Amino acid sequence: KSKFPCRVKDTLQAAEKIGYPGILRARCTLGGLGSGFANNPEEFRDLSATGLSLSSQLLTERRMDGWDEVEYEVVRDAADVSDHKGSCRNMENFDPLGTHTGDSIVTAPSHIPPDDEDDTFRTTALKVIRHPGVVGECNIQYALNPWPKGYCVLEVDARYGIFVHPP
Repeated sequence: KSKFPCRVKDTLQAAEKIGYPGILRARCTLGGLGSGFANNPEEFRDLSATGLSLSSQLLTERRMDGWDEVEYEVVRDAADVSDHKGSCRNMENFDPLGTHTGDSIVTAPSHIPPDDEDDTFRTTALKVIRHPGVVGECNIQYALNPWPKGYCVLEVDARYGIFVHPP
């Protein structure tokens, strides 16, 4: 549901579609300058004006503080013959979502998702990296909503992988 508005008016329209509360992230600024949380249209308008004075584009997303976070390291070869269980390893962020991953305590293997959800995340991770054709190692981060049950893909990072065209 992320949107990439370039004008304050577009940010407000994106917020209406995504819902409140939300997050605005200014593109290509250091230390989160011009970014923040907004709980209503007035806060979105003010933060958008600040963010767009520092950047040409804002990433507008829904806010998911307090959700759980799990990560999967996925390895895929060019022939796509990786073993399903052998190509995915999961980790769990001890801190709730909202703590920067680099500042979070990570445990492996994960303890949060039960086996059926773990299988869903593994299968989804492989589908996600196949779509753009990632070959090599890739990290996928999920946000898990404890109530109502659900999840979102937060980030896909081809750390030691390359993007090739899918077959």
